[in-house]
Amino acid sequence: MTKAFLTILSVLMLQVMLSGQTVALTDKDGLVDILLAESDTTYVVNFWATWCAPCIQEIGYFQELHNHYVNQKVKVILVSLDFPSQLKQRLTPFLDENNITADVRLMTDLDYNSWINLVDPGWSGAIPATLVFNNRKRTFVEKALSKNELFDIVKQNHY
Repeated sequence: MTKAFLTILSVLMLQVMLSGQTVALTDKDGLVDILLAESDTTYVVNFWATWCAPCIQEIGYFQELHNHYVNQKVKVILVSLDFPSQLKQRLTPFLDENNITADVRLMTDLDYNSWINLVDPGWSGAIPATLVFNNRKRTFVEKALSKNELFDIVKQNHY
């Protein structure tokens, strides 16, 4: 009985380890690569953090958007502005608890003033902030979005 219990426990622990969200580390150059992507794909890039209440309020909408467009040319990228030292203690547990499966990047370049103008010259640096773009149109919003606002912006940019 003990051997069976240990086997079951091992399988459950492996499933927990495998269920964790992978978070890519991104610096200024990685962000530039995202921002310069040229294709017929519509990119939805949200800047957020786990310590930002309005960000947390809207994060589920981005996951819903990701799920809705999973087989279409829409890519949701969630750029976390949490401190890199909080990846394992705060960010990854938050993503797991909230079933976030969209592409998550953790910004490692904490010199925000060196890259926020690349996202949008009018961005003050406040979050949440969202950039929706493709090779035809670009929309930047510096506020929390409702689900309807988010889906409408994507529809306007994607079609």
